[in-house]
Amino acid sequence: MVTAYVLFFAGFLLLAGRMADLFGRRRMFVSGIALFASASLVCGLAGSPVMLVLARAAQGLGAAITAPAALSIITELFSEGSERNRALAVWTAVAAGGGGASLVLGGLLTDRLGWEWAFFVNVPIGIAAVALAPILLPRDPRTVASRRLDAPGAIVATGGLVLLVYGLTRIEEDSLDSPLTLGALGLALALVPIFLLIERGVADPLVPLRTFRSRNLVGANLIAFVNTATSSSTGVLLALYLQGVLGRSSTFTGLVFLPLSVAVIFGSFAGSWIIGRTGARFAAASGLLVVALSALVTSRISVVGGVGYVVAGSVLGGLGLGCAAVAATGIGTSAAGSKEQGLASGLLNSAAQIGTALGVAALVTVAAARTGTLLDGGAAMAEAAVEGYRLAFFVSVGLAIVGSLIAIFVVREKEAL
Repeated sequence: MVTAYVLFFAGFLLLAGRMADLFGRRRMFVSGIALFASASLVCGLAGSPVMLVLARAAQGLGAAITAPAALSIITELFSEGSERNRALAVWTAVAAGGGGASLVLGGLLTDRLGWEWAFFVNVPIGIAAVALAPILLPRDPRTVASRRLDAPGAIVATGGLVLLVYGLTRIEEDSLDSPLTLGALGLALALVPIFLLIERGVADPLVPLRTFRSRNLVGANLIAFVNTATSSSTGVLLALYLQGVLGRSSTFTGLVFLPLSVAVIFGSFAGSWIIGRTGARFAAASGLLVVALSALVTSRISVVGGVGYVVAGSVLGGLGLGCAAVAATGIGTSAAGSKEQGLASGLLNSAAQIGTALGVAALVTVAAARTGTLLDGGAAMAEAAVEGYRLAFFVSVGLAIVGSLIAIFVVREKEAL
C-alpha cells in the first residue's frame, strides 16, 4: 500500500512538471487535487486490499501532478529575491507543519473514528482547494509556445523513475543482491542512454539537455538529493531505535518527532533570512552542515537511553533540513526560465524523492550489515543494533558534508539558464 503511492508519486513527478509548463499550471494543480481527493474517498471506501492499493496509486499520481504545479505557481507569483525567498520559506514550513500534524492527527483519527478517516479527511480539503483555485490563483495563459508533449521521452523517463524507486524500496526487504532488485535497478540504468538519445532527437524534449549545462540547476538537485537522503534515513533509523531498542510505543515516537517538524518551520524562515544576507549558496551549505551536526548528536544514543539525543538531533536536523530545502528550491527555480518552472519543480521534487528512497535503502542496509557482523561475533542484539545505527549516522555525516561542498563549489550566486 505504501509502495504503490511512492512509486506513482516519484515516477510521475518529472512528466507532471513538464505538463504544467505545457498545459497550464493552475489547470494541472486543480486536476491533481481533484484526483487526490477522489482517490482518498475511494481509499476510505475500499472493500478489499486490491482496491486500496489501486486507490493509493491514484493518490500518488494526484500528488505528483499537484506538487510541481503548486511550486511553479509560487515561483511565478513572486519575483526573484526576498519576496520569493519568503514565499518558499512558507511553502517549506507548511509542508513541515502538515507532516508534524499528521503524526498526531492520523493517530487520533484512527483511534477515535477508524483508519478510513485518515483518507476521508482529505476530501473536504480537496473540494475547498478546487473551489478556491479559480479565485486565488492566476489564470493560465490562453496560448502557449508549444503543446507538443514528448511522448516517447515521457514513457522512458517515467518508466525509468518507477523502476529506480521500486528497486531502491526493495533493497530493504529483498537485499541488494536479489534478482528482483538487481533487475529493476539494471533496467532503470539501461533506460538512461535511451532517454538521452530520444531527448537529443525530438523537437520538444521532455527535458531539454541544455538544462544539465546549468551548474545551479544541477547543484540544486544534488543538494535536494543529499538533504533528503540524510534527513529521511536518520529519521527512519531513529524510529527503529526508539521502538526496537528502547521499546517505546508508536504514539511516543510520533510525539518525539514533533519538535523536528517545528524546527523545520523555523529553519525554513531562517534559510530565507540567510539567503537575503549572504546568498543561497551559503544557506544551503550551512543547512547541510547543521544536518551533519545533528547526525553526530544522534550517534550518542545507547542501549540504556538516548531520547534526549534523539530530540536534540531531530531539532538540529529540522533546522538544517528547512534551511537547505529553501535554498535548494530557490537556486533551482531561479536557474530555470519562466516557461520551464514546472520542469525545474519536477526535477527538484524527483531528486528529493529519489534521495529519500536511496538514502533510506542505503543507510538501513549499512546499519543491518554492521549489526549482523557484531551478532556473528557474539554481541547482544540491542548493542549490535545501536552500533549499526551509529555507523549509519556517521555515513550520514559524511554525505551531508559532501552536500555542503557541492553547494560551495558547484553553485554560483547568479546564473542564467
